[in-house]
Amino acid sequence: MPQEPDRSPDPFGWIEEQRERRSRAGLVRTLRPRPADSPLLDLAGNDYLGLARHPVTVAAAREAVHRWGTGATGSRLVTGSTELHAELEAELADFCGFEAALVFSSGYTANLAAVTALTGRDALVVSDAANHASLIDGCRLARARTAVVPHADPGAVGRALDGFDGRALAVTDAVFSVDGDAAPLPGLAAVCRAHGAALLVDDAHGLGVLGDGGRGAPYAAGLSGAPDVVATVTLSKSLGSQGGAVLGPAGVIDHLVNTARSFVFDTGLAPAAAGAALAALRLLRAEPGRAARVREAAGRLYGRLTAAGLEATRPDAAVVSVRAPSPEAAVRWAADCRAAGLAVGCFRPPSVPDGVSRLRLTARADLSVTELDAAAATVARTAPAV
Repeated sequence: MPQEPDRSPDPFGWIEEQRERRSRAGLVRTLRPRPADSPLLDLAGNDYLGLARHPVTVAAAREAVHRWGTGATGSRLVTGSTELHAELEAELADFCGFEAALVFSSGYTANLAAVTALTGRDALVVSDAANHASLIDGCRLARARTAVVPHADPGAVGRALDGFDGRALAVTDAVFSVDGDAAPLPGLAAVCRAHGAALLVDDAHGLGVLGDGGRGAPYAAGLSGAPDVVATVTLSKSLGSQGGAVLGPAGVIDHLVNTARSFVFDTGLAPAAAGAALAALRLLRAEPGRAARVREAAGRLYGRLTAAGLEATRPDAAVVSVRAPSPEAAVRWAADCRAAGLAVGCFRPPSVPDGVSRLRLTARADLSVTELDAAAATVARTAPAV
């Protein structure tokens, strides 16, 4: 007897429908592997201090591989904690002015850990509307009551906290990754203290750029080491490596070791990454002027772009954002920059919740004035007509 044809629906047919909708909206994303010796001037990455290829950090990564092997071999609580991890945690905490630190495999997992372990079902999380996706996902996984408040508005945070007498946590980026503006940390801390709430600051884009010698935004705001403040950082931006960390009171860090699922159940950071990050941190200590050079470079970019008539955000750290008239125009603009020898970031919905597409340029401490001016000229020359 002939076999009946399979008339069951394609269980993944909906994926093609979504792809077509993205295509019509100009929101298709593709991977673009870069060669090791790319000829492009890179203003798209986050290597703010220019340390990802520094001979000292490369040598430290190589030495860590020879000494500890290519992988951590297990979770941090089993075999994934080495003496190198402990050194990095101690020096990170000391440099940033906190009592203790805990290293994770990424800044993303560090944020998931901090939000979920410090809240819970009966807690209130107050989250800035422009927070990074890792903080947003942390709020979702925490299953706490979440209040999303207007961007950079301590008053709105206070109103969300009014009348709540349980465990509460306000979460914010220190420097917002798309537009590059800084959070009003002193005002946020004051509001939190008035309501008995804790403050969690994601300093991914502040470490290495803000504060004395690059010690970060909480340090610059006088909040590092405070008993009611916790910070997260990434090792993949200013420190040119990979991984993340949570910084805070020793009791908080101990709590994360015992309860944070993205720590307990994740493989430890690879030794090469830990070694490179530690070497980069020591370079930053020895050369604190790198942080000021990043800020100067960002200011120069902003000045050249606005002088050319472009709408750019004034940078508080290393990120300069330039408005594009549409998602499609942003994609074409970034492609035209690339064709002219310049790599820039291209941010479109849903990466930008307000629906305004942008080019995102990142300054680096190792860029010359000539390179900065040439980059700004390329962006201006390829700008789409409005």
